[in-house]
Amino acid sequence: MAEHAAQKKGILGWYFGTNLLARISIGMIAGAAVGIFLAYIPSLAGPFVGYTKFFGDVFIRLLQMIVVPVIFFSLITGAAGIDPARLGRVGLKTLFFYFILVIVALCIGLAMANLFKPGDGLNLAADAAVQGKTAAAPALSSIFLNIVPTNPFDALAKGQVLPIIFFALTFGIALSIVRDSSDERLSKPADALYRVCSACAETMYKLVGGIMQYAPIGIFVLISNVFATQGPKVVGPLIFILAIAYVSFALHVVVGFGGAIALHGLSFGKFLRGAQGAMITAFVTRSSNATLPVFMRVSEENLGVPRSISSFTLPIGATINMDGTAIYLSLCSMFIGFAIGKPLTFEQQITVMITASLGAVGAAGVPGAGVIMLLMVLESIGLKIEAGSAVAAAYAMMLGIDALMDMGRTCLNVTGDIVAAVVVSKHEKELDLEKWRKE
Repeated sequence: MAEHAAQKKGILGWYFGTNLLARISIGMIAGAAVGIFLAYIPSLAGPFVGYTKFFGDVFIRLLQMIVVPVIFFSLITGAAGIDPARLGRVGLKTLFFYFILVIVALCIGLAMANLFKPGDGLNLAADAAVQGKTAAAPALSSIFLNIVPTNPFDALAKGQVLPIIFFALTFGIALSIVRDSSDERLSKPADALYRVCSACAETMYKLVGGIMQYAPIGIFVLISNVFATQGPKVVGPLIFILAIAYVSFALHVVVGFGGAIALHGLSFGKFLRGAQGAMITAFVTRSSNATLPVFMRVSEENLGVPRSISSFTLPIGATINMDGTAIYLSLCSMFIGFAIGKPLTFEQQITVMITASLGAVGAAGVPGAGVIMLLMVLESIGLKIEAGSAVAAAYAMMLGIDALMDMGRTCLNVTGDIVAAVVVSKHEKELDLEKWRKE
């Protein structure tokens, strides 16, 4: 048995011993190269897609499998983890500021997508190999009404994203209040339930990590199939959406973050110099959670945020403040709509804003979490990810560049957390201004 385990480790060691980002990048590049090559040889492209399509479909189904439990347990844990006693003046200011930042980010993402129309003209739905189904967008009034589920268990069973988010958030807040009860008969069982939900959330994160190990193979197949059936015409749109995303990230840094810092009489240049260590770490690691100790340190040592505020605002921000993810979700959902020849309606764009802003509360601060949220947003606007569909083909394109997107959006997420800590500290007159006077 030991020899078999050692042999298995040796056989797979080259794969699991390689950085996941590197493997995904290789899968994306190799898939594009193989797909472009096959596009010029139709006699080979058909059989290749037929034989390999199964492996791409498996990856899509694995992602679909984890969407509902990830949303449900993450949101409950995130909401229940906020101590009601601390949701006073500082808590409300922090949550309000995070909400404003996310709304600004979503508006920037949707505005850029409407202005530049990434993916327009691809018309992926024109190819019979990727014909798919898209649901009609509901009326705006129905969107808000349907957020409240009549039966949360039915919503869970059917994968209705907005009702699931609403129920999980309200359940988590109620659980937080019961945990804080002075009656031990209530608080102890509630705390046990919280620990169960937290363990379930962590288990799902581990499962996400395991599925992402298969991502290089799944992405290789999905990308190669898209290129083989669509040809090299998809290269330009991918580069274009990536460029728009980073321009949007930069715009949010200057307008959203820079504006907030300037409005409070602080130097934006000083802020960037003080936060750059955390920003670089977030960009490289692609994980808000992994970067948390770093941006807590720079907030206190470089920017004068007191421990009493940083210990509250920053961990909460790493969980619920997802400005970069909000821009990513808005851009990618719009790209997919344009790519399949069905641009998102105003009502669908409003749904994207609602789903992305609420879903940010449960976004896992780990690499690759954005692709799960994108799946959630697409489901909420009626764009079903079905094997062989146009939506699945466009989603596969987004998966191919997700690692590059993830670097920018994680950096933006972390920067927004630090901005919030600084602003709240300034409001509370607890910010060490001496740190800001030093060069």
